[in-house]
Amino acid sequence: MNIPFEPVFFGYKINVHLILEYAAFFIGFRYYIYLKKNKQDSISSANRLSIIIGAIFGAFFGSRIIGFLENPVFSFTPEYIIQLLNVKTIMGGLFGGLLGVELAKKVIKEKKSSGDLFTFPIILGILIGRIGCFLAGITEFTYGKQTLSILGMDLGDGILRYPIALFEVVFLIILWGVLKRVQSGSKLESGTLFKYFMIFYFLFRFCIEFLKPNTFLILGLSSIQYLCILCLVYYNKTIRSLLYAR
Repeated sequence: MNIPFEPVFFGYKINVHLILEYAAFFIGFRYYIYLKKNKQDSISSANRLSIIIGAIFGAFFGSRIIGFLENPVFSFTPEYIIQLLNVKTIMGGLFGGLLGVELAKKVIKEKKSSGDLFTFPIILGILIGRIGCFLAGITEFTYGKQTLSILGMDLGDGILRYPIALFEVVFLIILWGVLKRVQSGSKLESGTLFKYFMIFYFLFRFCIEFLKPNTFLILGLSSIQYLCILCLVYYNKTIRSLLYAR
């Protein structure tokens, strides 16, 4: 199989990455519905809907803003505006979604934690999406720097690179298993599972960014890494409880 993987059916080239991106949203949401039906939700349906709406809007704006900050070049041409609307990143989507949820909960005066029910559907969605990113090769900015190590792969430009998207797929599978074990092995306070996911995923992304050929850096760090730091600061109480847990 060649990468980018672009099979041709009846004379038409299939955009596998786009298909998997849509599949990630659809399957992730269906998995959320399945979990919600099989678990007693302490949040009312009306409030849960408001929270989902807050997450959607927060994720939309967050993904675009952070996507722009990865390479902040200003232009007012129609082509650039269209490109800007298409720029997005899952990291901005996650953190923006988090802020959108918190804002929605303040508006509806919902005090209960709401993240645990979203944890595994989000991981599943990212997993599917990252498989699409890997198959897209260098057409998506999820590839790594050039390397001569055994980890290097030709992602479509004839250069051996770190397959960042594939690393993330492996990490998410491991994280899924760890969180499932934690969920079944101890009684967690509501919302803790989602916090663990955010902490470990953002920590992973902070580290893996050093393997990406980022061009816009501030003090040696990318905009994604600064977002990771912001997220870890946001969850500093949970991190301290993890570090000092006995």
